[in-house]
Amino acid sequence: MHFSYNKLWKLLIDRGWKKKDLRDRSGISSASIAKLGNNGNVTTEVLLKICKALDYDISDIMEIVKDGE
Repeated sequence: MHFSYNKLWKLLIDRGWKKKDLRDRSGISSASIAKLGNNGNVTTEVLLKICKALDYDISDIMEIVKDGE
């Protein structure tokens, strides 16, 4: 199983935001953006900052995907 942030990227597209906009508005680092881009692990603090910036719940920005799907 792994995390997928495809929901987050779709939300950014829908809002017309770039990754730089997310970084600036949420206060997260470029390294965190890179980890998200690779579906890597980030801290819950990073996820909370993103949720606050977008005014969405965590389930709106990420999901758990079973390997092989």
